[in-house]
Amino acid sequence: MPTKISAAADTGYELLTATDFIQWLEPGKHADLIDGEIFMHSPVSLRHAKLLNFLDALMRVYIDRYRLGELYREVVAVRLSTRNVFLPDLAFYHRDRGNPAQEHYVEGAPDLVVEALSRRTGYRDLGMKFAEYEQHGVREYWVLDPETLVHRFYRRNAEGILAEFAAEGDRIESQVISGFFVKRSWLDPGALPSLDSCISEVAGDSPRS
Repeated sequence: MPTKISAAADTGYELLTATDFIQWLEPGKHADLIDGEIFMHSPVSLRHAKLLNFLDALMRVYIDRYRLGELYREVVAVRLSTRNVFLPDLAFYHRDRGNPAQEHYVEGAPDLVVEALSRRTGYRDLGMKFAEYEQHGVREYWVLDPETLVHRFYRRNAEGILAEFAAEGDRIESQVISGFFVKRSWLDPGALPSLDSCISEVAGDSPRS
């Protein structure tokens, strides 16, 4: 049950546990639990939705073709700790992880997370959530901005820090999804390329491990 916190006799608030939050979630509710507090997601723009739909489809076809693991969309809750549960836009779990999925959530940090920024809530993806993903072992964190097109890509380094990579390059190669890449020039929701042509270029003919 929630933990009651009080700084004075006449004020107080409650911190939820992951269990409380997961029980509160229901279809149609999009929110994150950050350090015990609920933060609602804001409605997304059409550009946001189009960019995520494109990347979701591209990743999903590739991952399924080579049976590399599981890709979840934001309707699936990811439990990081007792007071942190996020609904990432996209979350990939490598097949070597076994089966972290429970009945109503997935246990443990994804191997790769994609978050598309929204105007009202983007600061959380670049602040509080970034730190939690880093602390709990996310290996790659892709942050896409559908409005400014300033996309940033982070990878865990030897010190356990999420450090930016491919800052100037057009080709973004993932070390987590073996053989997978996107091109920065593909990630403009106002001028998305043909999905079939991108799949053909990325997938090729050789199976990945």
